[in-house]
Amino acid sequence: MATISSVRITPDEATVAQNLGLLAELGGTWQGEGFNLIARPDFQGNEPLYLQLNQTHETLKLDPIGSSIPNRGFGQDDIELFGLTYLQKISDAATGGALHIEPGIWVTQPATTYPPEQPPEYGQIVARMATIPHGNSVLAQGGATKFSGPPVLTAGQAQYSFSVFPSFNSTPFAIPPGKPLTLNAAGSSEKLTAPALTPPAPPFTEYDLTVPDSATNPRTPFGTTEPPLPSAINGVPMQAVINDPIKILQSTIEHQIADGYTFEGAALNIATQRTVNFLEQPNKPEGPFSVVDVTDGAGGIENILFLEGGEPAGGVGPNAQTSLVYATFWIEKVTRPGREHFMQLQYAQMTILNFGILKAPAAPILGWPHISIATLRKSFS
Repeated sequence: MATISSVRITPDEATVAQNLGLLAELGGTWQGEGFNLIARPDFQGNEPLYLQLNQTHETLKLDPIGSSIPNRGFGQDDIELFGLTYLQKISDAATGGALHIEPGIWVTQPATTYPPEQPPEYGQIVARMATIPHGNSVLAQGGATKFSGPPVLTAGQAQYSFSVFPSFNSTPFAIPPGKPLTLNAAGSSEKLTAPALTPPAPPFTEYDLTVPDSATNPRTPFGTTEPPLPSAINGVPMQAVINDPIKILQSTIEHQIADGYTFEGAALNIATQRTVNFLEQPNKPEGPFSVVDVTDGAGGIENILFLEGGEPAGGVGPNAQTSLVYATFWIEKVTRPGREHFMQLQYAQMTILNFGILKAPAAPILGWPHISIATLRKSFS
């Protein structure tokens, strides 16, 4: 049995990179643009929700942890983790206003026998630990695998290249008591999904751009100094962006392919639970659905008491409880003949917030997708 020394001295950079494996290229400073969509309760406005939409600017800085991180075993030998610390800062691209700050750690771990855990084929077990100032701590685990070819392009029925998740769709969904979350299929729209429910439900028109934003239909930019929403982002019509923000990433890759670029790198697929349910067809909320088994997916979310809630006077439940996080990160080496290659990082992240409808206290708790995407380049730091 190999013994992990109690004195952990940082080795040379090549050894540090080797220990990190597929996470090695994460190290450095990344900057770029993205998009954020979140439905949040509008208690003060006496409306069911406010749909907040932001084009974003992001800086993500990751620093390798030089030494190993020993995890002491009891059912098996000790293991060593290797990782990077990070600090993510996201601001609104129009106003510069703060939107998000997140310190955290990425780690990779070896296979284990107790409990039995194996990485994906030719890959590694990875985990992300994040702390969010709203009062959430997130642990999302999964796998890292190599890829070669265009990432984030639709292949077949709404499946994104090198991602295990078939949908990053924004349409909210009911959470029947005692049943698992089931997310809407890619391409769904709130406008078409609500009438297909049994019985039909009135749609949340904040998601429908044919209905102007107003005090009774609040979405960005209503009540803010932000400019009106553009008609399109990266050539993607704004309604399609609202339904499936990942289309912005797809558009970026399509333009780069048209310019002659090629891609290789690593894809990181993580989730706070092992399985996630997805409806198989757009705007078919009654099913059928499929179950995605996330290799090495595990973890969980802890919320402060304000978010966990209790039973307020209206009987609605928690304020806005975070219940699920899953994400795909694509670490991309982008190459074009005759030019210097560059490093690009793209990600799509889904966070589900659970809260009820303020104007209908007897209604079920709904799952509200909060989606963040970005395309970043490794920059001088």
